[in-house]
Amino acid sequence: MSRPLALTLPPRARTHRLETTRGSFAALECTPPEDVPLTGTVLMVPGFLGSKEDFLPLLEPLSAAGIRAVAVDGRGQHETPGPEDERAYEQDELAADVRALSTALVGNTPTSPPLHLLGHSLGGLIARAAVLSASPADPRPWSSLTLMSSGPAAIQPEQQKRVQLLVEWLPLLGKEQLWHEMQKLEEREAPSPDLAEFLHRRWLNTVPQQLTATGRQLTHEPDRVDELAAASLPTLVVCGQEDYAWPVPWQLTMAARLGAPSAVIPNSAHSPNAENPEGTARALISFWGGGHEPRSAPPFVPSLRSANPSHHSR
Repeated sequence: MSRPLALTLPPRARTHRLETTRGSFAALECTPPEDVPLTGTVLMVPGFLGSKEDFLPLLEPLSAAGIRAVAVDGRGQHETPGPEDERAYEQDELAADVRALSTALVGNTPTSPPLHLLGHSLGGLIARAAVLSASPADPRPWSSLTLMSSGPAAIQPEQQKRVQLLVEWLPLLGKEQLWHEMQKLEEREAPSPDLAEFLHRRWLNTVPQQLTATGRQLTHEPDRVDELAAASLPTLVVCGQEDYAWPVPWQLTMAARLGAPSAVIPNSAHSPNAENPEGTARALISFWGGGHEPRSAPPFVPSLRSANPSHHSR
């Protein structure tokens, strides 16, 4: 799961409820400073075990560049409620939520700034499904799609085993006991007490049926890259240099199949949004055509090169 660097809201950021035709969603929103022109809006969709807080480190650099940054909790995630019914978390249902959220952000103004869609990990699969489910009667409102640490199909086999164990153990152990078992397997440095409390609370808040249904999506997702290529929506593939869920070569090959630019973010793994937010923000802003890039970050270099597979074992 992603870990935000801190839980303090940056300047100009607020939490609120985003009302849509499919219900109310918990959201974080950060607007540009008054002296920076608004150049667009981005809707950011979190991944498995995640929440809107995973994008906290991106809010300030994106908004400073003129992007209205909006991150949400999906249905059944953290502070957005959801039913205790796995059918409510089927991918087409979650994709419909993304379309409704996007419509709510665009509003009825035909001259609204561009709306960009970004999905992290599982959120990338859901965002892709939202794009592919658009129809002439329900046209897509997005100017671009960013797939962040998200792959062409199911996650790699080692991670499939972990997710399958979580899905199997959840009804047997219950959320509290399973949380403690998961912490025993955690390989990262222990978080601060405040962050540890947040991560635990987020886990407990997330609806079990959401975890089960979306876990199965991660392990059974088909390859839909050719469908996405046919949709002709400008797309960016971005990932950390040591992504363990979808190896970097998989993601770069996906970008090549899409004819899309890609960016490999240094000093990050599966969550470049949290692990190297400056470098990630620079890549996003360059792709979206912004003119106010954050300082002290490596330049964005579109790449379709191969990466060394040996870097991607966790």
